[in-house]
Amino acid sequence: MNVLLPRFLRTLYRKEPISSFILVVGAVDAVMGGVGQRWSLFSFGLFIVSLSVLLRWWQVQKAQPIATEDKPRRYLPPSSSAMPLPLLTHDKSRR
Repeated sequence: MNVLLPRFLRTLYRKEPISSFILVVGAVDAVMGGVGQRWSLFSFGLFIVSLSVLLRWWQVQKAQPIATEDKPRRYLPPSSSAMPLPLLTHDKSRR
């Protein structure tokens, strides 16, 4: 458990550094406000934490592409009814 938790937190922090920094700042504010019984700082910290969670959710939603499968337009029929043209060859002997 002691080895997995820092590795998990490190990978999360590296994926989204801005929202992770905001989350850490909000969590520190909430802990300081809760321990010191300063309810305005505690509520501000909770607000910042919820804002960072919302920001991370928005970034994840924005990163997922909308999958639409459009068939390519084909201007020619799939098979031609005409006979194929003969191959052209270049003979040097005919001059």
